[in-house]
Amino acid sequence: MPTFDPRSTALILIDLQDGIVAGDKGPHSADAVVAAGKTLAARFRKAGAPVVLVHVGVTPETMPSLNVDQPRLPAEGTPPAFSALVDGLRQDGDLVVLKHHWGAFTGTDLDLLLRRRGVKTVVIAGIATNFGVESTARVAWELSYDVVVVEDASTSRSAELHDFAVREILPQIARVVKLETVTLS
Repeated sequence: MPTFDPRSTALILIDLQDGIVAGDKGPHSADAVVAAGKTLAARFRKAGAPVVLVHVGVTPETMPSLNVDQPRLPAEGTPPAFSALVDGLRQDGDLVVLKHHWGAFTGTDLDLLLRRRGVKTVVIAGIATNFGVESTARVAWELSYDVVVVEDASTSRSAELHDFAVREILPQIARVVKLETVTLS
C-alpha cells in the first residue's frame, strides 16, 4: 500500500465538470467517480497537499484542430455551463486549471504550479481514463513526475476504453492503484 508525502505529492482531478459527467460512463458511473474524487480531495486537503481541479472549455480561438476524422468538439466552442465544476468539489485553497486540450499540461501553467510547490508525485483521477487522465499522465511522466492513477476514481465512455488504458498503457508510465490504498503521511 503506497503512502505519499503530502509535501511533495499533489492530486490532479480531471474534468469533474457538468458537461463531462453527463452521459453513460463505464466501468464506473460518473456519480461514483465524482464521489471518489471528493474523497481523495478531502484526504489531500486534510494532509495539506495540493488539490488541482482541471476542467476543459474551448472557444473558437482556443480550439484544437477539428481537421480530424471524428471531430467531437462543437466548432462554436463549449458553453460556459459545460465547464462548471460539479457542485461541492471546489474548496478554498484548491488550484483550478482551465485546459483547452485533453491533457492538463498542454497550454496551461500546471507544471509551473506544481514545481513551485515542490511536487514530485502526482496522483491523477477523473474522466475520461483514456483521454484526459491518460494524456495528463503521459505528459507528467515525460516531465519526470512519479505518476499514480487511481483506477476506481476514473472512468471513460465505456468499460472497454477504460480497461484498455488501465491494462495496456498506464502501467508503463504510472502506478495504477485503488482509492482505498491512497494514504498520505
